[in-house]
This record gives sequence, C-alpha cells and structure tokens, in this order.
Amino acid sequence: MRSHYCGELNHTHIEQTVVLCGWVHRRRDHGGVIFIDLRDREGITQIVYDPDVADVFAMAEEVRNEYVLRIEGRVRHRPAGTVNKDLATGEIEVLGKALTILNRAETPPFMLDSSDDEISEELRLRYRYIDLRRPEMLKRLQLRAKVTRSLRSYLDNQGFLDIETPMLTKATPEGARDYLVPSRTHPGSFFALPQSPQLFKQLLMMAGMDRYYQIVRCFRDEDLRADRQPEFTQLDIETSFLDEEGIMSLAEGMIRQLFEQVLEVVLPPFPRITYSDAMLRYGSDKPDLRIPLELVEIADLLRDVEFKVFSDPAKDPSCRVTALKLPDGGSLSRKEIDDYTKFVGIYGAKGLAYIKVNELAKGRDGLQSPILKFLPDAVITAIMQRVDAKDGDLVFFGADKRHIVSEALGALRVKLGHDRQLCQYGWQPLWVVDFPMFEWDEKAKRWNSLHHPFTAPRSEDLATLESNPGAAISRAYDMVLNGSEIGGGSVRIHQPQVQAEVFRALGISDAEAEDKFGFLLNALRYGAPPHGGLAFGVDRLVMLMTGAPSIRDVMAFPKTQSAACLLTDAPAAVALSQLLELGIRINQPSKISKPE
Repeated sequence: MRSHYCGELNHTHIEQTVVLCGWVHRRRDHGGVIFIDLRDREGITQIVYDPDVADVFAMAEEVRNEYVLRIEGRVRHRPAGTVNKDLATGEIEVLGKALTILNRAETPPFMLDSSDDEISEELRLRYRYIDLRRPEMLKRLQLRAKVTRSLRSYLDNQGFLDIETPMLTKATPEGARDYLVPSRTHPGSFFALPQSPQLFKQLLMMAGMDRYYQIVRCFRDEDLRADRQPEFTQLDIETSFLDEEGIMSLAEGMIRQLFEQVLEVVLPPFPRITYSDAMLRYGSDKPDLRIPLELVEIADLLRDVEFKVFSDPAKDPSCRVTALKLPDGGSLSRKEIDDYTKFVGIYGAKGLAYIKVNELAKGRDGLQSPILKFLPDAVITAIMQRVDAKDGDLVFFGADKRHIVSEALGALRVKLGHDRQLCQYGWQPLWVVDFPMFEWDEKAKRWNSLHHPFTAPRSEDLATLESNPGAAISRAYDMVLNGSEIGGGSVRIHQPQVQAEVFRALGISDAEAEDKFGFLLNALRYGAPPHGGLAFGVDRLVMLMTGAPSIRDVMAFPKTQSAACLLTDAPAAVALSQLLELGIRINQPSKISKPE
C-alpha cells in the first residue's frame, strides 16, 4: 500500500515517485495551494496539492486533521526560504498527484501537538489510542522498544536462554498483594498472578538451564505511586555458578551497553556503597549522587545537653540525631523554612530545627536560630566544625526514631537539591550492597525479609542466624541510578539446611514451610547449584531514560492511580452466570449508618 514511511524521505529521494500512508497532522490552504502535513510513526512529510488536477484538489479540500490518507506524488526540493530545519524531512516536499481518503475522523478531544501538562491525564488515558499518536508518546515507546532489543541482544550474546514461566501460579505467603484468579475446574481454589517469577527461575537453575532471562509481566495489588503500576514489566535474570561479583559485573556491562546503544551515553564508574553507609550519609538505600549534600551524625555532641528534644534521641540507640548543611541556605525566608517543615512532616518528623550561619567568626552572635538558647557554646562550635559550616549556610537538624530521621532528612536532601539547583547534570549509577537479611516489624513483633526469604546470608553470619537475626548481612545488591532503584537481586540459598534456618529466623515453622514452599524445598534436596540473579524494572528504567514524569508515560495502556483502566472501563462487573460457574457469590458491603 505504501513505498516509504513519511519520516524516511530526504534529498536522496528527489524526483522519485513515492506512495505514503498516514494521518493528517495539519492542513493549510494558502490561496489555491493546499499543504498537508502527513504523519506516521517515523515522522512528518509535507504534501503539496495544486489545482492542476481538479478532482484530486477537490478531495484535498475535504481533508481534515486525523483523516487517514494514502497519497502518491513526486519528491522535490522545497522552494528557497521554506526549508524547515526542525524537521527531519524539512528539505523536501511531495507534490501530490493522487489522494485516497482511507478513513475520515471526528475532531480529536485534544490537539496532538499538545504537551503532557496541557492535557488532563484522565483525558489522555480515556483516549489512549489518540494520546499515543502524539510524537512525544510515540518517541517514548520507540525508545522502549530499543531498550528491550538491546537488553535481549546482550543476554543472548552472553549465553542466556529466554524461557517463559507460568502466569497462573500459587499465591505468595503474604497473599494480600496477589491478584487472585478463581479456578473453574477446581472449585474453591485460586491461582495467583505472579508478583515475580522468583521461584520458577530458581527451579530452572536446579534443572540445569544455567543462564535464564525473561522480559516478563508481573502483577501486584498495592497502592500506586508515580513509579508503580498493578501490572508492570521486569527483566528477570538468573544464572548458576556465579557469585555476586560475577553477577554484578555482568549486569553492569549490560546497562553500559544499553546506554551506549540507545542514548549514546558512556556511563561513569559504578561506585559501591554499603546499605549502612547509604542510610547514614543519605538517609536512603537508593541515594541520588548527583546531589552534593550529605547527612552528618551529631548525636555524640548532644547527649549531655539539657535540650531533651536532642539529648533524649541522642541517648537512644533506636534513634539518630543528624544535621544537613545547605550551602548558601541563609537566604531562605521564614516562609520557605516553614514550607520545608511541612514537607518533612509527611515523613513523620515533628519539626525541623535550623541554624542560619550569618557570620561564623562571631560565634553565637553570628548565628540565628530559636534553638541557640538551649545549646552551650562548645556544642554549637563543635556542630559548626563537624558540618564544615561557612558564612551564608543554613544547617537543618533531625532528631527522632532512626527511620523517621532517615526518611525525612533523606527526602529533604533531595528536595533541596532540586529546589536550589544543586542537582548535577548527567547520570550517576551505583551499587548498594551488604543489606541486612531482616527488618523488624514492630506491629507484628517479628522479623521480615528485607528482600525475600530465598536470599543467602553471608557465610560468616550463618552461625548466628537464629540467635541474632538483626545482625545478619545478606548477599544482596541493588543497582541505583539518579536516586531510583532500577534493579536488584541476590545470591540465592542453594542448601536446604540454610533455607530451613532462614525460615526459622522468620518464624516460619517446618510444617508451614512445607505447605507453602514444599516444591522448592524438594528441589533443593536434589543437587541445587550455587545460583543468583536480579531483576530490572523495565518501566522505571525507560522512564528515567526518556525523562518522563511517570511510568504511565512509557507504557502503552497503563492503569490510573486507583488501578482502573479508563479506556476499557476495567475492572467491571461480570455476568451472574459466570460467577455461578465459578462458585462465587458477591457480598456487597453493607451500608453503615452515621451516628446521630
């Protein structure tokens, strides 16, 4: 039906007769000459119709935006002074000789040359098939295709096998975040859509596949954020007979090749930071190294002061007292400081103490803060020295439970970096390593796996795994890019006795483990090789590479924040006959009367 894509044409096609198909991006009538910008996925070409062929010209007069056309014409140079340097096809135009209207179109609900923020997201998602016609969205999906092509190519060349794992599987032990699928042939039983192919890829290693990968759809029923979706895509990787060093080296090589091939960017070195160091210095296990601000511990300086807001947390091992210096932050107004105080409140912080450094040489008299009256001169001097304060700086303070201070000041660090234009341009990748095996759940009064219960502990921590689980370090690793975790994984447990010890540390009895993971435990008894792997969030990776504000902008048909599809109006009710066949009865929530 066509000989070329619109965006392919250039000066090498001059005097050639071409056939193009596409959508009308714009139509202009300039006093007897009609210009049509014809668009397809590769770009736009200007078509010119003059009155020489009356019937064709009359048809061109009927054309409106988003009509679907097939045109035939001759490629020629644009007249002098009309070259469009912003367009890949801007040196040429096509003199139209024939035109077929393949389909007419109603007026679209929004202009296709509008930017993301000029159209409501609800409208974009409801008319997603039109939204995807916008060049901005088209480029994002084209880049996504290049990303997956590069990833596949790298892994294929490294001897990995692309193997599919089941979509209908067993519910995870936690269960609450699974999407459940009722079984018609097994009444009362349910499949679950996979949150990850974790167990199946480990079984593939036990089966001797040696190197596996899969670009796979995963599902998780959870509250959504800008970088979360109920169904998402990950690159899943598993390999045998490699330790963490080998796996990290392989993954780093893959990401380096990806950026070179797709963005023509050579990534800088990947530094390694331990989990404890990342939390101490940045308040986050996915620090953005483009921002040159760090948290500084000052608890030892404040243990003996009378100001209990600082001294009590300074003496409590479950708390931390931290300072964050903002260079040239003394110019912040009181309103701006109040706004930042509200911001850290989102993370549970009760307030945000500060000291403005007006003239350091004057000591206390050169500083400005409501908390100065509570602090001795020696403590103030020691704090200023530790944070390396300079005239014009501002120092923020956090004192509370360890996780609150880390989250609040860690988030404040990032916000200040962007608000004050301190964020450096470019890409800053890193590895975060040496994660704890477990984290304590205060509500449930039990240990939970920080990654998952199949992550191997360091060999030196095996002996104390049961007696001191909080001190155990895992063989896990996360790849972080510009403050976002793009991939994470670990060396897995391959010995049944070690897996049993980890289950016991998590409070999982032998009977419960057999019930939930019996197939895995059986496989471990039949010669499981040392193995490990990792998974990359493809949506998040593409979001970063395109600069899109949300992963919804790099997915063809995403869901809303409430996990709904506005395009198809899903989820939706189903026929009673279907429910009866599945043995399901819907109990509508009863109305709760308001108290008088």
